[in-house]
Amino acid sequence: MLFNNNFVLASSSSSRYNILKKNKLSFFKKKPTCNENTLKKNMIKLGIKHKKISLELARLKAKSVSIKINDKLIVGSDTVISFDGRLLNKAKNLKDAKKKIKILSGKKHNIYSSASVFYNMKEVWKTTQKSTVEIRELNTKEIEKYLSKTGKKILGSVGCYQVEALGPSIIKDIKGDLFNVMGFPLFPFLKFLKKYVIKKQND
Repeated sequence: MLFNNNFVLASSSSSRYNILKKNKLSFFKKKPTCNENTLKKNMIKLGIKHKKISLELARLKAKSVSIKINDKLIVGSDTVISFDGRLLNKAKNLKDAKKKIKILSGKKHNIYSSASVFYNMKEVWKTTQKSTVEIRELNTKEIEKYLSKTGKKILGSVGCYQVEALGPSIIKDIKGDLFNVMGFPLFPFLKFLKKYVIKKQND
């Protein structure tokens, strides 16, 4: 284990869980209690910038778990996809996924992934990263073939792709951090965790 510090991941995302587990970090998962979809809709109505929405949702997730757990770092995280001035939502079914990939085909979109860390109800660290993904120009047959391979698993991804799985088959280019595209700003978080562990050891 790289950093000997047990924290709580305020997320039900399997992608974030796997990123952190593969890096041998010591943590456990706790589902946040805030209503993410309602909060996001309200922020969109208020005209809040997409980058800030990602961070605010990460904060609210961490805070909702921090209320229940004392003396531990609580890590909230959220990822949004901004395309053509709007936020994308997850596809409801494969038919919806097909439409979404058609819209994204040949175009770029921005991904904002944020993390917020709370300790005893107080935010002690935060970050937001941006990555830009360009989808290849795809025809209907290519999209159908791709979806036949991914199946319904792809419905868990807002962009209808997973870079750690079959995503590269439809992605033309990525500018920015790969972990950020997967849903978590890993490198900034590791830097924070290292500093935090050293500070705790010196206290």
